Amino acid sequence: MDITGEQIENYIKQELDSEPRHNCMALAEAINHIADEVDYDSFALMQLLLENKPIDALHTHSYGFHTANGRSLIQGMQNVYYEEVQFYVD
Repeated sequence: MDITGEQIENYIKQELDSEPRHNCMALAEAINHIADEVDYDSFALMQLLLENKPIDALHTHSYGFHTANGRSLIQGMQNVYYEEVQFYVD
């Protein structure tokens, strides 16, 4: 299931007790894009990106450090975010 920009904004505000510094709609696009590519849950990928929370099924961490796969997922979401953010006006 896809995650929305509003869900990301609410998560950052309520769960992380922070104010979003990036465009949440573009973040949602990026997270959903990578989630579709790897056929995995977008919520877990959001937690990886925002909180560095490991995803055991995708082998994102080893001994507390990012694996090559973890770095690839994060870099992929960042790349798509910067491609998408230009289409949103804050």
